[in-house]
Amino acid sequence: MKTEERLEIEGLRGRRFLAGTVKVGGAKNAVLKMMSATILFADRVKMTNVPEIEDVRRTAELLVDLGAEVSFSGDHTCDIDTTNLTKTVITPEISKKLRASIVLTGPLLARFGRVSFPHPGGCVIGRRPIDLFLAGFEALGANVTLKNDLYEIKAKNGQLIGAEIFFKNQSVTATETFLLAGVLAKGKTVLKNCALEPEIISLGEYLKKCGAKISGLGTTTIEIEGGARLHAKGKIYHTIPDRIEAGSFLILATLAGKDVTIADCEPKHLTAVIDFLREAGAEIIVGQNFLRVINRKKPKLIASDLKTHEYPGFPTDLQAPMSVFLTQAVGQSFIFETIFEGRLGHLESLEQMGAKVKLLDAHRAIINGPNELHSRELFSPDLRAGLAYIIAGLVAKGRTTVHNVGYIDRGYENIEGKLTALGAKIKRIHLENETICHFSSEN
Repeated sequence: MKTEERLEIEGLRGRRFLAGTVKVGGAKNAVLKMMSATILFADRVKMTNVPEIEDVRRTAELLVDLGAEVSFSGDHTCDIDTTNLTKTVITPEISKKLRASIVLTGPLLARFGRVSFPHPGGCVIGRRPIDLFLAGFEALGANVTLKNDLYEIKAKNGQLIGAEIFFKNQSVTATETFLLAGVLAKGKTVLKNCALEPEIISLGEYLKKCGAKISGLGTTTIEIEGGARLHAKGKIYHTIPDRIEAGSFLILATLAGKDVTIADCEPKHLTAVIDFLREAGAEIIVGQNFLRVINRKKPKLIASDLKTHEYPGFPTDLQAPMSVFLTQAVGQSFIFETIFEGRLGHLESLEQMGAKVKLLDAHRAIINGPNELHSRELFSPDLRAGLAYIIAGLVAKGRTTVHNVGYIDRGYENIEGKLTALGAKIKRIHLENETICHFSSEN
């Protein structure tokens, strides 16, 4: 019997009522890549500050299926031992639901000289081709074939050969995949036009501590001198704070907070978001590892144009939550989504809630505000839009229901518990044998 879940949210009618402290968990986009990187190690790796989210569980399932030993403890700690791995086929049933599964291909191919995997999935946010990966593997001396809906990649003579790889588009996942592949490749691998996200630096710095020869982290050119498998020797990987979760809470606090502190975060990773909100009228106090929003009086939020960009620009993963913010700002705002095609689909739901939205094309939209939002029954199409619906529901008048909660659980741990602690009225409803609308997945 299949159980579905939904979230029911009592709106605050635009009042700034939430107060208290909310703690940010470990970064989804850091821990998933580190879990994949354990394939490069000849001993056990311990990770701390690991978020209890669906994507972590799925990655653990993939590793266990490959032959790894994975164990979790109640204090957000995870131990992974991949020394006995023998399998090189990534389970299609799981990887089709998890975009980050493609990162496993780099270390598997580097260690075993072969790997098979299906087209990775996740959330529906436009076309996400893997040509960057296939071309990169070929540049490293591997042969790529497609057979029975599986990509089969084999390195010549069982070992990758270092090469120069230029990414035509800055890609976090591609940068990480080939960073990992280069660690065990023969000779030097040079990656150009690399992404600059802090999650990449966190991953690379830990690998260096464990024996990897990597230079150029934090720049667009990274060089890796291939060598033997790595050894943790008890060194612990501490997952950096999730900047997207912190940014989500920051946007919510600006809209519905009276006095909200966002703790255990890294403000320097959110400079673009903080600056945007401040220019729009938000009062934000920036500490060493916290952010605080105090609304002593109802601030006048001013419309502003939003353009997503690779780090350190405004993150695409916060475009949907920020869209809700713009519905409450005075004036006309222009949104330009430069990273993914089709990531403006959530605006249709906001329009149904009362927002004045004009969709220009797959990348651009106009929002005129402020608008009073009204409750709706909503179906999350992806992780970030789902969180935006929660924010919209809290801003709105009446009771909003959000379905497809599984998408939200992919990246946010105990979201209803954290928001309830701030004073929000939000609860999770478990349903059995009810017909729920689902969307095909791709993130």
